[in-house]
Amino acid sequence: MNTLSPAVVLLSGGMDSVTALYHTEKERPVAAALSFEYGAKHNGRELPEAAWHARQLGIRHVVIPLKFMAEHFASALLQGGAAIPKGHYEADSMRQTVVPFRNGIMLSVAAGFAESCGASALVIAAHAGDHAVYPDCRESFMAAMAEAIRQGTYAGVEVLRPFIAMNKAEIAARGALLGVAFERTWSCYVGAEIHCGECGTCVERREAFLDANLPDPTVYAHSGPLPARPAL
Repeated sequence: MNTLSPAVVLLSGGMDSVTALYHTEKERPVAAALSFEYGAKHNGRELPEAAWHARQLGIRHVVIPLKFMAEHFASALLQGGAAIPKGHYEADSMRQTVVPFRNGIMLSVAAGFAESCGASALVIAAHAGDHAVYPDCRESFMAAMAEAIRQGTYAGVEVLRPFIAMNKAEIAARGALLGVAFERTWSCYVGAEIHCGECGTCVERREAFLDANLPDPTVYAHSGPLPARPAL
């Protein structure tokens, strides 16, 4: 009998969060999968995939609108923002896609949601490949936010980061073992009919399957040579 308390899984519809959903479902009860509609250019592509995976597992899927972010925040990732840059995920140009304090806002909302539905844990698919371009993806931020959420909830809600010591290729391998249908996940920030293959998230996705020695089921508009990783 599984005696672990229920969790809420933050589910964007990307390959990391979808793998986190399947991983968590094997370990403990999942009270809900929680997505956010915040005006990102690719929300319309990723949210249907998030809903599809929640249905496959029989897990309640909740989408919370945060449209104020697109209306008041500056980011190329948001509708009305600049064009999504092409190139490697670790390039400085990817700073244009930072949505200020996005993870802080979403984790705060998720903490209130989790306590309201009787869950005492939040699961987020932060991983070792999250780097300094995104300040609210760093483990130093995640640890501080986790402590604030624990202190600020009666249930002492935990923020669990099961992939924090894994890179994206290792997450892909974990998802393959769990039977994740990666063709039903979305990464591309452009949000067109198919993955562009050239933006930073597409490059990171392509690298992950390549490094994990897994077939990539994704259809890309461009699948030429991958850009070189920027020098440190």
